[in-house]
Amino acid sequence: MRYALYSIALTVTTACGLVGIVACEQQNLGDAPAGSDGWLAGDAQQKFETIADQFGGFSQTMVEVGYRYTELYWAGKDENWEFAAYQIEHIEEAMEAGIQRRPARGRSAGMFMDSALAALSEAVEHQDQDMFRQRFEQLATNCNACHAMEEVSFIQVRIPTERYRPWGAP
Repeated sequence: MRYALYSIALTVTTACGLVGIVACEQQNLGDAPAGSDGWLAGDAQQKFETIADQFGGFSQTMVEVGYRYTELYWAGKDENWEFAAYQIEHIEEAMEAGIQRRPARGRSAGMFMDSALAALSEAVEHQDQDMFRQRFEQLATNCNACHAMEEVSFIQVRIPTERYRPWGAP
């Protein structure tokens, strides 16, 4: 949960920085430092590159997806289908944002979303816990296959065993 909140805060802060850069450029301040304590320095291109670095690549995506993956599991286990559908929607959004930042990851991420995540979504639509459990296991397997394709097979996804959220089951 802490990592998800960090990720959200980082994204909001970075977006605010981008707005500040655009405002500075519109006022022809050019190379004037921006941001708290002038940390965002250089010409417009350097500032945009700094912001892009702050957004991170696919690692930031995986922080959010990992959090939502766990929430999705518990939503299905609790038969909270609306919350499960919500998590799937946000996993898709996070993956799409990651692909936008790192297009080279698009092939493997697309395969994951088009197969395993779509199959799990069907189980949620049918509100079928047995189907959900089976397809969630397939999802974990596909996560690991994707990691292998991306040469990070040392990252092994497992079925969650603990809840991390501050609220309980509905």
